[in-house]
Parts: sequence; C-alpha cells; structure tokens
Amino acid sequence: MTNFAYAATRRKNPAARLAMGLLAGTMLAGVPTMAFAQEEAAEAAAPAVQQDIVQTIAVSGAQRLEPQTILSYIKLRPGDAWSQAAGDGVLKDLYATELFSTVSVVNNDGNVVITIVENPVINRIILEGNKRLKNDKILPEIKLSPRQIFTRSKVRADVARIVELYKRQGRFAATVEPKMVELSQNRVDIVFEISEGPKSKVRQINIIGNEAFSDGKLRGEMVTKQARLTSFLSSNTSYDPDRLAFDQQKLRQFYLTEGYADFRVVSAVAELTPDKRDFIITYVVEEGERYKFADVTVDSQIRDFDDDAMAARLPMRAGDWYDAKLVEDTVEQLTELAGTFGYAFAEVQPEFQRNAEDLTMEVNFVLREAPRVYVERIDVNGNTLTQDKVVRREFRLAEGDAFNSLSVARSAARINSLGYFQENFEINQVEGSAPDRIVLEANVEEQATGELQLSAGFSSIENFILAGSIRQRNFRGRGQTIGLSLNYSRYSKSAQVSFSEPYVFDRNISAGVDIYRRDLNSFNFRNQERNTTYEQSTTGFSVRAGVPLTEYLSAIGSYTFNYDDVSLGDQFFTNGECDITRASRFLCEAIGERSSSILGLTFNYNTLNSRLRPSRGETISWTTEFAGLGGSEKYVRMRTRMAKYWPLGSGFVFSLAGEGGWIRGLEDSNRPGVDDVRLTDRFFLGEPQMRGFDIRGIGPRIVRLNYIPDPDNSNGPRILTPLEEALASKQRFDDAVGGKAYYLGRAELEIPLGSGAREMGIRPSIWVDVGSLFSIVQPLLVNQPNGRQATLGDQLLFIGPLFNEDGTPRLRPDGTPITGQTLDPTAPDGTPNEPLIPESSFYREVFVGDSASPRISAGIGVNWNSPFGPFRIDISQVIKKQPGDDTKTFSFNVGTQF
Repeated sequence: MTNFAYAATRRKNPAARLAMGLLAGTMLAGVPTMAFAQEEAAEAAAPAVQQDIVQTIAVSGAQRLEPQTILSYIKLRPGDAWSQAAGDGVLKDLYATELFSTVSVVNNDGNVVITIVENPVINRIILEGNKRLKNDKILPEIKLSPRQIFTRSKVRADVARIVELYKRQGRFAATVEPKMVELSQNRVDIVFEISEGPKSKVRQINIIGNEAFSDGKLRGEMVTKQARLTSFLSSNTSYDPDRLAFDQQKLRQFYLTEGYADFRVVSAVAELTPDKRDFIITYVVEEGERYKFADVTVDSQIRDFDDDAMAARLPMRAGDWYDAKLVEDTVEQLTELAGTFGYAFAEVQPEFQRNAEDLTMEVNFVLREAPRVYVERIDVNGNTLTQDKVVRREFRLAEGDAFNSLSVARSAARINSLGYFQENFEINQVEGSAPDRIVLEANVEEQATGELQLSAGFSSIENFILAGSIRQRNFRGRGQTIGLSLNYSRYSKSAQVSFSEPYVFDRNISAGVDIYRRDLNSFNFRNQERNTTYEQSTTGFSVRAGVPLTEYLSAIGSYTFNYDDVSLGDQFFTNGECDITRASRFLCEAIGERSSSILGLTFNYNTLNSRLRPSRGETISWTTEFAGLGGSEKYVRMRTRMAKYWPLGSGFVFSLAGEGGWIRGLEDSNRPGVDDVRLTDRFFLGEPQMRGFDIRGIGPRIVRLNYIPDPDNSNGPRILTPLEEALASKQRFDDAVGGKAYYLGRAELEIPLGSGAREMGIRPSIWVDVGSLFSIVQPLLVNQPNGRQATLGDQLLFIGPLFNEDGTPRLRPDGTPITGQTLDPTAPDGTPNEPLIPESSFYREVFVGDSASPRISAGIGVNWNSPFGPFRIDISQVIKKQPGDDTKTFSFNVGTQF
C-alpha cells in the first residue's frame, strides 16, 4: 500500500520525489538502493498513454431534422478529447430534447458517428369511451396535440391528467389505456381508451365522539350528503376532498355557535371501498365543554364613542350561550359604525378571557385608535364604453369629503343597480398618501347592456305569433336608454319607441318619452272557435320627468295622451245600430272614438341593493292619475306597489310583493246597468301579473252558454244540470269586462344551486300568488216581453240568436219575427206552446267573477341567463279560483342580450 502511494505520487508530482524518497528510505530500512533505481529506469522506458481527439462528428438516421440542427443540441465538438464521459454527454443532450426514441454513439479512431431514430409526429388525438366528459373538456387539459412530437413521458402525464379530471367528477374507478397506431412517414395516432366507471358516491358518513348532537343533526350541517334513493338529483353525494375540508369548517362553525369553544375535529378520513364505487367518511370529533357569555364590554380608544353606551347595544348578554358567529357579526357592526363616523381604518379586536371553572367567556371589544379619514381621490377603472361621469355621479361621496362607510355601501348599490357592470360590484378602499387619506377605487367590468328579445310561436287561435324588441340601456355610454318593440299576431299588433335620460344636462333630473300604437282584437269562443268581439286601436304618447326628494325617495310627473277607437264587426249591428242580442250590452257601450288627457304623479321609495336582481331592501311606489284636463274621458285612478327582499343566508332570498289599484269615473252614466268607467280604462288581471291564470283570466266576465237539446221535453230545452253545464262550457262565449279595483300579492323564495348552475345564471324559485279583480256595475240584458228586465244571473231561457247570418230577423213558422220572444212552456190559457225555433238556438248568459274573494296559485319557476338571453319558465297550480276564471299551467318568456 505504501509502495503504490509512492509510485502514484511520484508520477503525478516529480518535484516531490526527493521528499518521498527520503521518507521511503527511512521507512524501508534495509531495502537495497538498486531496487529504487531499477524502478525509476523502468518507468522512464514505458511508452506515454495517447488520448483520442475527435476529428469528425456525423449523424445517421435523420429524417425530418437537419444534421446540423441535431449537432447544435450537443456540447461535443471536433478537436475535443474523446472519452466515455463525452459519449455519455452526447446521449444525455439528445435524449433531453425528447425528439428521439433511440440514440447511439460510436467512436472510430476520432470519427464519431451518432445514430438516431426520431420520435414520430402525432397525427391526431382520439378519445374513446368518454361520455360524461366530452372532448372539449379533456383535450384542452392534456399536453399532447396534433403536429407535436410524440414522447412517452407526455403520454404518461396525459393519462394521469385524464384520470384526475374524472376524479374531480367523482369517478375514482376511471381508467385510461393509451394506444399508438403507426402511420406512414413516421406519424402516429394516439388513442386514449377511457373506461369512465360509475360515479363514486358517499355511502356512509360516520361521526365518532359527538354526544350533544345526533349524527343526523351534524350531517345536516354538512355540504356532503349520503347517497340515498331520495337524493338522486343531488350533486353533493359524490366525494370531493375540498368539500371534505369545508365540512370540517362547517362542523366547527356549528359547534362554536352553540357555545362549544373548545370543539375540534380530531381526524377526517375518507376510505374508498375495494370496488371503487363508494366512499365511507369517518369524522372523529372532540366536543369539549359548553360556555356561556360572562361580562361583555367595549373598550374604545376613539374618543367619539362611549364605551358603556356601545356595550349596552351589543346583541349578546351575560348568561347567554357563547356564539362565535355573533362575536364576528358584532366586530363587523362595530367596524361599520366606526366607518360611518369617518374612521375607515378602525380596527376592532375582540379579547377573550376563558374561565374553565364556571365555563364562562368574557369578551372585550377593543376599538383601536385610528385617525379620521377623508376621501383623497375616486378612481374609475375598467370602463371602456361607459363614460366616467356615469359612474361618478352615482357616488354619494365626493373627493375631499369625510369618509363614511354607509355612503360607500350606498354608492356601490347604486352602481350595481345601473346594470352596466359585473354582479356584486364592490368599491375598493385603498390607503392614500397620508394616514388620514383614502382612495376609493371603482374597478368595473362592463357587461352587455343591449337587449334583443325575439320570440315566435304558433297557436291554434292566434296562428303565428311574432314579438321582438331591442333596447340599449347604456346608449353611447351616457347611461341613456333607447328602445323599440314590435309585436304581431293575428289578433294583436303593437309598436313602441322609447327614450329616457337619467341626468338631463348633467343635473339630477330624469326625463323620458314613449310613443306607441296598439291594435287589439278582443275575442270570445263559440264551438271551440275564436270570434272577434271588438277591435281597439290606441295611438298616444307619454312624457315624464323625475327629481329626487331624498336619497331613497323620488317624485315623477307625467303626461299621457291617448286616442282610442273601438269598433265592432258588422255581424253585431242591426239596421245600423249595435244589437245587444248579438253583442253584449258592455260591447255596445264601448264602441266609438274617444281621447284621454292624463296627468300623473308617482312617488318612489327604493332601498334595493340592485334594481335588476335585488336580494336586500324594499321598494314602495304610489301613482295617482287624473284624466279630464281635456279629452273626452274623466276619471281618477290610483295604484300602489311594494316589495321587500330578505337574504336568508346560503344564497336563499325571500321576497314579498304586493300591489293594488282603484279607478273612479267622474261622470255618472245615469243609465241602469252601465258603469261609469269605460271598458278600455278598467283594470284587467291575469298573465303575466298573476301566474296560473291566462291573459285577462281573472275577474268579471260575461259567459254565454248554449243549451243542450232535451228530446224528452217537447216544449224545448231545459235548464242544464251541473254536469251538462260543464260540457256546455266548451261551447261558450267568454268576454272579460275588467274591474275597477284589484289587489295582488306574491311570496317567493329563490333557491340557490351549485356553483356550476350559478355560473350559468340558473335561479329556481317557489312562489305563491294571491289576487283578485272586482267592482263593476252588473250589466243588464234584453227586456222581457212581460215588461221586466232580466239580469245576467237569471235562470230564464232566452231565444238567440234572433237573426240570421245575413242580418235578417229569424221568423216563426207562421212567418212573424221572433225578436224578443221568450219560450214559455205554456200559453196564457194553460195550453202547451209549440217549439218556435230549433233547440240549438237557445242560450243563457250569466255574469260571473265579480268577487273580491282571493284567487290563489302556487308553483315553481326558473330564471336562466341563457346564451340566448334571459329565460323565465313557470309551472303553476291554481289552488283557489272563482267561476269563470281561465287558468293556465305553463308559461315562459325568452330573449337575448348583446
């Protein structure tokens, strides 16, 4: 060992030979000196070791790549010394490019030859067996794509990625097998054969350690639910690791609100069953002791607040069960209170003092000292179309004003209500250039404010129905609204142009104008066929102007002028006069031309957090209209509407809404059976105001029923039984005559769905509607031959129709007209009368529906912001109605935005 070290050292460093020789001589005493000399001579005679120098580098096997390109990937160059390490470096450099499947390097006396086999090019990616996840969900998530170089590492990574995507869908049994199909020109197709497997459900949730609350109560607090037959529509029965962590927080939050301040989740384990179909989740919890509040105090370092006065207004009291959520809410309320006094950066910190002996918790809310803050600057960012002033004029604060958190919240609500920007817009508060300065940032994201609504349908009554409207709620980015709507069907046509300016000449005064034309053909049914009763054409305009009275109260004045023309078809006239035996009395009274000059005044109170999709606040409006300042119509009409919204937490929103109206004519008709308010000025109720009922489906109406012939009665038809009347109702005239008073109420609960549904804008709800339309003078029918007038409620038989289709009177067998004749079974002398006309010509008219008794309907509805625009669908069930009401189960509306 010593001799080897010596020789090696001597060869490496000749200068050290002398020292080593002396050392060796000392250590090897007695060794002949001749041996050392012989070794040195032998070493000098040995030939020197020659290292190979790289002369050339060649590439073999290249197809798509140029040899010079391949050589640029390696560090070895001609003139370098060749070694095994150099050859290994070539292999490492080329494999790192992932362009080659095999590489070999051979050195032939300095001539290095690199032989390569290029990786194939991917022709296309094929997915097979994927039904739950479509191609557009998988392909963007994987690395491989057509025209890329194939590598096995990328295939393995893509397989793992696809499996992970299915795990996120709750399909833990999913498997992916990659296959390669070789093609010409060194191309391949990559096929991923996917076996999706069943969705892994949560079979059981076990909870260990809970004593105060049952397993069922705690499971109810969790988002994850157990898979049961009753939960087949729920998406929360699949396993999700993120949801598992969230459920632990939900459990902790629940226990902390119930006073268990020491509660903790010891462990949460999710076990996959061997068949990979189900999960069993087990929670181990430690409840701890239950605490009550002790003394709750406030320590304010801000001089504007009185500690005792603030403590007296706190929501918790000594002796109440401890509630961590209540403490958090109190911190938020105290922070907002400080903000209303200008302390934007006030810090509220609760300090806890726990007493384990009597299980009480003392809480002291400390308001840290903070400077009063002023608004240094208001920045509006992100608005590319909307002008700055449209956003700035909604701020309830100006630059230089003292900060007020309530004013900031109100400003955010007003900007939200514009509907020009993203939902849940918030104003960011940023520290200014000094501790007492703050910058308010309105970082907006503009959204579509144009609305294009197009609908088309077909009805056996109306034939084709076409409707369209276009509206821009932020015209030219100035906050103006301009719109045009057109509706066309066989029985109704309308057109309207509108414009409104919320800030006239940049002052807080709103103005608007509407110009319209509406043509309506009213109708009834006979023998299941629709017959036009009257035609109404209305041409008019309306102008309005509004001013704010307070932050939440505004007044709007309006003027409307309408010109109405109501006419009947020739079939309702006899000798040039409206015949009340053919057209009901109210129709004859409605015909003619008239004008209405209407002054209106509306008061609006609105505290809603959003005008488009409110979830908090209330709105109340009162409108009074007076017709008589010119024109032929004179009346007073009043309407009121109100609504209130409550957020219930977890996305639930409950709302109550109500409205009512009343109209009184200022000129008495002085005719029995004639109302002082014309038909065209009355209220009508039905779809869309009240769901579950058809258009004008509620309220007073006249129903004309045909009698069913009675072969057993030689004197003519008899009064119908209830069953026969129900059958005869299919062949009835049905005319809504409106009312002078109505009321309507609605209760609705908006139900939140999962995050995916929320992103799609789907918002289902359940609702109940209550309402009625009533108060009208009961019209009279034809005079009877016996000299008395028969009301519509009489059960007497009337002859009708009394005229032929060409307008000539119908005749008795003896040739005399039968106008006004009633069918009396017996003659004055007691002998039976003979039938005068065919039995099918007899009818009975009744007046129904004039009742303040409520109509009630309930149902479910869905609002959907679809790609085609806002979509609303309602399925209704009528719970209570009155005779004559027309019901409707299904209704929907659709539009689009741009």
